[in-house]
Amino acid sequence: MASHRGHPLGMSDDPLFHPLLEGDRRALARAITLVESTRADHRSRATALLEALRGHGRQALRIGLSGTPGVGKSTFIEAFGMMLIGAGKRVAVLAVDPSSARTGGSILGDKTRMDLLSREPAAFIRPSPAANQLGGVARRSREAVALCEAAGFDIVLIETVGVGQSETMVARIADLFVLLLAPAGGDELQGVKRGIMEIADLILVNKADGELRATATRTVADYAGALRLLRKRPRDPEGFPKALPVSALESAGLDRAWSEMSDLVNWRRDNGHWDATRAEQAAHWFEEEVRSGLLARLDTPEARARMARLAADVASGERAALAAAREMLESLGSA
Repeated sequence: MASHRGHPLGMSDDPLFHPLLEGDRRALARAITLVESTRADHRSRATALLEALRGHGRQALRIGLSGTPGVGKSTFIEAFGMMLIGAGKRVAVLAVDPSSARTGGSILGDKTRMDLLSREPAAFIRPSPAANQLGGVARRSREAVALCEAAGFDIVLIETVGVGQSETMVARIADLFVLLLAPAGGDELQGVKRGIMEIADLILVNKADGELRATATRTVADYAGALRLLRKRPRDPEGFPKALPVSALESAGLDRAWSEMSDLVNWRRDNGHWDATRAEQAAHWFEEEVRSGLLARLDTPEARARMARLAADVASGERAALAAAREMLESLGSA
């Protein structure tokens, strides 16, 4: 891993700054905890740390991974991660666990499901609760990815909560989006949402082993046909997106999947799509931060009280909804 000495970035007196750039996993864990915090002082510190790290010049390959329940995502990530580490890569896994609607709590059990990978010095696994965040990723997943890049990880795997229309948000973070599916028939193919199929760069049909091998082969053919019907994107070379069979249990097909991912990434770099996509993503998240900041202004005692008064006026017919909304927005603008 390259040293941070001599690189052109604004130095920071934050005690996490230098350990992070040296690849210290404890410092990375503490930094992610910091960016996930909602405390005002933690948010200020996290912003300053991220700004200081901004010019480190390191880029990891960000791979978004989604899959249907029971498809074996954790097994796949562990097998895939171990293969990458065997090839000399440093691998970070950011896994998003669903949160309870009643308590807000999460099991955060990914480390227990990836026992071998969690013990590897070249690996880092961080489960985060989804809370009430839509899109299959945690509220601060993008900042966590940036911290993993600064810590010198070569590949960051971003595992979403599940598979569905909302999981397309991970494409706003990742360089590649991989959809992991189980061997299935036509009915299951119909159940996979068009939106997530449209952003998938690679569909991997897992459990292509034993009695399911033949079914997996047919499923790959079904999805390959569906992908041809859906689209051909300008940022895809000939033959992409693809559907491939893999077996996480037997570690079969993983090397080919990695080869296809590498070919796609290299093509996008050579043709300018990599930098363009990253620039678009950065602009998107800037806009999201502005929106989130505006929404946060509604969550103060004064704003809630004003909202309640205006809502009562609208409900009683004393004010029109449009006029009341305009007054509320003007009050936020002057805050």
